Order: sequence, then C-alpha cells, then structure tokens
Amino acid sequence: MAEVIGVELLMAVTMTAFGVFVASRIQRMEGFSVVMQLLLFPMLFLCGALFPLTGLLGWLTVLTRINPLTYAVAPLRSVVFAAQDMPPAAAAKFSSTVTLFGHALSDAACVGITGALAVVFLALAVTGFGKPD
Repeated sequence: MAEVIGVELLMAVTMTAFGVFVASRIQRMEGFSVVMQLLLFPMLFLCGALFPLTGLLGWLTVLTRINPLTYAVAPLRSVVFAAQDMPPAAAAKFSSTVTLFGHALSDAACVGITGALAVVFLALAVTGFGKPD
C-alpha cells in the first residue's frame, strides 16, 4: 500500500508541476481549463492506465513514450498487479513494462523518469512565472 501511495504522490506532483508550467504560459485565465483538458485527456488515454500499451501502431507507441504519465502509471500497474492473484497468461497480456529504444525499463527507472520530469516541469514553471511582462 505504501508503494501505491508513493507512486501516486509522485504522479500527482509531476502532473501538478506540468499544470503550473502550462499555466505560466497562458495569458488568459479562461483558456487554462480548456488547454488542460485538451492536454490531459489524451495523456490519460495514452498512458496505459485504461488500455494496455502492447500491440499499438508505431505512431501510437511514439505518443505513449513521450507522454509523461506513461512513466508514472507503469510502476503503479506493476505494484497493483503484483498484489493480485493473476494467472500468468493474464499477467503477460496486461504487462506493465515500458520499453524505450528497445530496452525494457525497470520500475525504478520509470519512477526516476517521473521524478526528473517533475523537476523539469517545476523549473520551467518557475522561470515562466519569473519573467516580468
């Protein structure tokens, strides 16, 4: 349970930092919710939380790999699936492994990528809000 909470907390920090980064670039307050929904819904559908990432077309695979949420969902799926009594065939069909450039990433690597993205988005947001108009 602690692993699930930790990964969810890191995912929340990363997505919040992404939202603050986007907010730092938007001039009008009314446009923020529209832009965030336009960005977050595809990110949710392409991260592996709702559908497995195996067997996708090439261009969809590329989109899932540039999606920051993919690297937060993969270790979360791994932790949840490890706690379930799943037959091996089901575990293979719903694999939570993310491959990048032909190499399978470990859960620790995915958590590290998610943490690095949180730092990058937060740094971009700070510099975006720090600019005087």
